[in-house]
Amino acid sequence: MSIARAKLGHWHQIAANGSTTNDLAEILADDCVFHSPVVHTPQEGKTKVIAYLSAAGQTFSNTGFKYVREICDGPHAMLEFTANLEGIQLNGIDLITFDADGKITDFKVMVRPLKAVNKIWEMMAAELERQSG
Repeated sequence: MSIARAKLGHWHQIAANGSTTNDLAEILADDCVFHSPVVHTPQEGKTKVIAYLSAAGQTFSNTGFKYVREICDGPHAMLEFTANLEGIQLNGIDLITFDADGKITDFKVMVRPLKAVNKIWEMMAAELERQSG
């Protein structure tokens, strides 16, 4: 069994529980990197990645978010998801890389269509502002 396949159950549990800060801290490597569909620069370091993933957890609550397909190869996992943001049906992919200890080192999100990307930008910005304020 690949490391990604072995660790995905823990990721699914964390995502289902709203991606809380404490849960995310358990599964993220200290030097992890997050690639946002709306921010052009990678967000580096556990603190930033926790902020983005916990904001995403709040943004996607009550949207019908669900993973619909998984592909694993070694330390890599591709998780396809769907959700509905205020009437906008979206489709996306999480690309996750795990290290030998089972910690997430890289997390990349891609979303379509453009209308959904714009809505995510709006909603995530508001959630990140709320969390920092």
